[in-house]
Amino acid sequence: MTRVIISPGKYIQGNGELKNLHEHIHSLGNKILILASENGIKRTRATIEESFKGSNIDLVFEPFNGECSRNEIDRLGEVLKNNNCDVVVGVGGGKIFDTAKAVAHYNDVPVVIVPTIASTDAPTSALSVIYTEEGEFSEYLLLPKNPEVVLVDTSIVSKAPARLLVAGIGDALATYFEARACIRSDANTMAGGKATKAAFAIAELCYETLLNDGLKAKLAVENKTSTKAVENIIEANTYLSGIGFESCGLAAAHAIHNGFTALEESHDLYHGEKVAFGTLVQLVLENSPIEEIEEVINFCLEIGLPVTLEDMGIKEIKEDDIMKVAELACAEGETIYNMPFEVKPEDVYSAILGADSLGRLYK
Repeated sequence: MTRVIISPGKYIQGNGELKNLHEHIHSLGNKILILASENGIKRTRATIEESFKGSNIDLVFEPFNGECSRNEIDRLGEVLKNNNCDVVVGVGGGKIFDTAKAVAHYNDVPVVIVPTIASTDAPTSALSVIYTEEGEFSEYLLLPKNPEVVLVDTSIVSKAPARLLVAGIGDALATYFEARACIRSDANTMAGGKATKAAFAIAELCYETLLNDGLKAKLAVENKTSTKAVENIIEANTYLSGIGFESCGLAAAHAIHNGFTALEESHDLYHGEKVAFGTLVQLVLENSPIEEIEEVINFCLEIGLPVTLEDMGIKEIKEDDIMKVAELACAEGETIYNMPFEVKPEDVYSAILGADSLGRLYK
């Protein structure tokens, strides 16, 4: 049995760290392609350019089109080649990170991730989630290595809308429960082996940190301030969840999220919001103790994560739609098969309705 734990080459988190970007990545290359949204470029360009002032490194800023799709990855690959860039830096949120990682992979150059939000655990992973042009889940792209550097400027992240931090908490909420399921089933992880005790300890610490600091961090960010609780939650959402999911494994929660991407009603929700409800569904699927389910539901209600289908944007429950979600969650190759028991679409369908009923009861 081979155990594997993987992580980015360096993880840096601190107040004002973006201004030190040159210091952390100058050895990686001489011409850097910086991917960000148009607004992200406006907000960070001056700081990034100041960081590289006086150096012999050239910067090329390119706006991201909004979807981590095959077409966008190919387009940006051409931008990289045409400008002779030898490093990719992704600045922004999850889909930009996944795109930057894929572009760097296909062009064999280093990648640096600079989150401006803490809404997913995507920054640290050797994984890109590819979507269709319409925003539906398409595939996981497993990469041969993690980013060279992940740099988190907490002064920027703490000024982002609180809903984004809460969405990150929702994504991180699944980490411990999916890790536990994978260990129970002795599943192979995304790191290419079995889970290490270190990775599972990180997954457990992630959950404990969310419970201890989640509400405090949300309240602080609503007031555009950064406290120790905010610092802790940013680390939990980004690093602890990232290492925990990748080196322990994904299970039902993320598969159920992927199923919900097919429903138009859920398209306005963030990844982590859908994952949070997927976590509740996984707990119902496992028939977890009611005390554990209560803890998760009450935590979600406390910070504003979905616990019902109505919270997921589904005002009218249609049997065909819920079964479609269940069938997609059970598609060939999905992570739901890392659960420590056989799972069929009918089981997922029932668990979704069961989670909705519990959510409505506690609301």
